[in-house]
Amino acid sequence: MKKAINIRMDTSLLAELDDYAKELEQTRTYIIEKAVNTYFDTLDEMISDKRIDEVKKGDVEVFSLEQVANKLGLH
Repeated sequence: MKKAINIRMDTSLLAELDDYAKELEQTRTYIIEKAVNTYFDTLDEMISDKRIDEVKKGDVEVFSLEQVANKLGLH
């Protein structure tokens, strides 16, 4: 199921979007969905880097697999 949203976009970016959509014979929605889907990989990397930095700084507690298994009674 799709849900409509409203976004504001710079006119030059919108013109580029329209050019791509026309060339590919697709809708703006299709192009935007594909772009956002592709960007999720980049966002995952950014979150991973953030979490690694938190571990390095000691901001989060880290547990070994053995510690987790013991805590859950899976030994």
